[in-house]
Amino acid sequence: MTYPKTRRVDIVEDHFGHSIADPYRWLEADARKDAEVKAWVEAQAEFAQEHLSKLPGREIFRQRLTALLDHDRLTAPYKRGNRYFFTRHAGLANQPVLVMREGPDGEDRMLIDPNGWSQDGADALAEWAPSADGARLAYATQDGGTDWRTIRVLEIDSGAILDDSVSQVRFSQIDWAVDGSGFFYSRFPGREEAGAFDAPVSGHAIYFHRLGTPQTKDRLVHATPDMPHLVNVIDVTEDGRYAAITSTPGAGGNALSVIDLTSEDWTPRVLVERLDHSWSMVGNVGSLLFLTTDEGGERGRVLAVDLDRPDTRFEEIVPEDEAVLNAAALIGGELITTYMKDAKSQVRRFALDGTPLGTIELPGIGTAGGFRGAMDDDEAFFVFTSSDAPTTIYRYDVSSGARTVWAKPDVPVDLDEIVLEQRFYASKDGTRVPIFILRRGDVTGPAPTILYGYGGFGISMVPYYAPHQIAWVEQGGVFAVANIRGGSEYGKAWHDGGRLKNRKNAFDDFIAAGEFLIAEGITPADGLAIQGESNGGLLVGAVTNQRPDLFAAAIPGVGVMDMLRFNRFTGGMLWMGDFGDPAKKEDFETILAYSPYHTIAEGRAYPAVLATTADTDDRVVPAHSFKYVAALQAADLGEKPRLLRVDVRSGHGAGKPLDKSIEEIADMWAFAAYWTGLKVAPRAD
Repeated sequence: MTYPKTRRVDIVEDHFGHSIADPYRWLEADARKDAEVKAWVEAQAEFAQEHLSKLPGREIFRQRLTALLDHDRLTAPYKRGNRYFFTRHAGLANQPVLVMREGPDGEDRMLIDPNGWSQDGADALAEWAPSADGARLAYATQDGGTDWRTIRVLEIDSGAILDDSVSQVRFSQIDWAVDGSGFFYSRFPGREEAGAFDAPVSGHAIYFHRLGTPQTKDRLVHATPDMPHLVNVIDVTEDGRYAAITSTPGAGGNALSVIDLTSEDWTPRVLVERLDHSWSMVGNVGSLLFLTTDEGGERGRVLAVDLDRPDTRFEEIVPEDEAVLNAAALIGGELITTYMKDAKSQVRRFALDGTPLGTIELPGIGTAGGFRGAMDDDEAFFVFTSSDAPTTIYRYDVSSGARTVWAKPDVPVDLDEIVLEQRFYASKDGTRVPIFILRRGDVTGPAPTILYGYGGFGISMVPYYAPHQIAWVEQGGVFAVANIRGGSEYGKAWHDGGRLKNRKNAFDDFIAAGEFLIAEGITPADGLAIQGESNGGLLVGAVTNQRPDLFAAAIPGVGVMDMLRFNRFTGGMLWMGDFGDPAKKEDFETILAYSPYHTIAEGRAYPAVLATTADTDDRVVPAHSFKYVAALQAADLGEKPRLLRVDVRSGHGAGKPLDKSIEEIADMWAFAAYWTGLKVAPRAD
């Protein structure tokens, strides 16, 4: 193929005795401001669109995705007083709206509708939090996919938006003071101070904004100037007495401090100083603070500490179990915990002293979570979903144990035709790895397959209802998700087994998953496509270079592709806990061995490659994908295409309007179908 011309520059640098060329560094400039980069991106987009628009299954996928997403989707509500707050994504609207219900059976009232905020639907509602009395709502707005936020305040009864405006917010929760006088939030220095949108982040700090005052008067609550690259997030207890502060370098663990908000000076008390394990606050009963941690038990346990004591003495409430502890909540006088065993959910109940009280029965094999409720209220809500079960909100009565459906979507698909299976396979070093396989019940022989993976930052891949997976499976394809190392499917050891010097295990696990699918007759030898996003985009890029013969198509999304410079842009420094530091020789040697931009296998036949990114992605900047695709197109890799698809006014994924998501998935699935041999046909209905 004759690709758009890409200028090369003569940049060669010495790194620990290695001469490293970087001929496409000029593509690191912001395409929205640099005329040459903008012209290059436009040429690539036109070239890719010429190929994608001709794919036979594209319009079929687009129409089916549109139909599959045309139903209401709700989130579990937060209850404040007698008011219930939740979001509703209505059918094909680009963005969900924020809704309040007065009483359990009252009328719904729409509070915030972001769908009119921009012509292209790319401005979105981000984080939000109602005050303890339900009188006000603080909400963050997101502009065109960026991670930066601005917080505004809505007075619910009058519908008035107050003059308060808090900007420069990023990587933040919103937590109200219990008296409703204001809220806590986290921010970096302003973008003007930080420089360009791709500049590294530094100086994250927690502030308190008092209503009716300018942001310049906001009170600094906590900062870490001696460690400026920590992210600091605050979480206020239900009774408003304490605030827990987690400080993390981004991966590996966090420090934990607590503030007595009844004091005048709000001086943080350090409970945990080290950064090598994860700690999270559950809640409190009086001065007794409940916490979860993987310290002293890599699969997680529940501890408590009495903050009235001068010493910090942790008492074990719930010990480590064979299953992995995902979350815990204090609801209705009980401790409700969510566990994961072989990437499937279990929910267990405990008394506050750790005495087991039984389990909460789930509707099937899948993923449960998001338990929301109050310590003095029997009413709780949670979410259950699976690959073959649409996301459903359940109301749970703690005292009676009754579970009832609160909201269930009416999906336009016969899920009885869909089969979800969990299998296990051996990785290169013999490690047993789970894999979920989704297909139609009548598909029993080898079928074109999309294999999805992530493998990093302790993020587990669990089954959930995904219309884009259904759209592929309905056509007779297989969708597989491998639970490779780097996630937390089996606790901290599983995460550690796929990070830093062990990252090769994640790639080996993913390659072994592809080999397993072919060896077991699930996938034909020439019918395997791989897909992943962000860290998963890195995964796809790395394994494509290592085993181009194994894959028919590769679709890396918003991937980290230049591993020698990832920490120079935006939040890249936050990833060094998983990747390592390119400025350290030992880390550099590990990283260089798999960096997708630097390990392209010249002279070998490559799968078809479609790299996707977005121009407003200020988490994994699009330059990663620009440089990677430029290098692919310049190399001798065979006749299959290497394409770049760039979304406009989109970011890393959060807040992406529905119509843009549908178009992107239709392109990806049509591309995968063409190169794996999946025959796409219109549905009979």
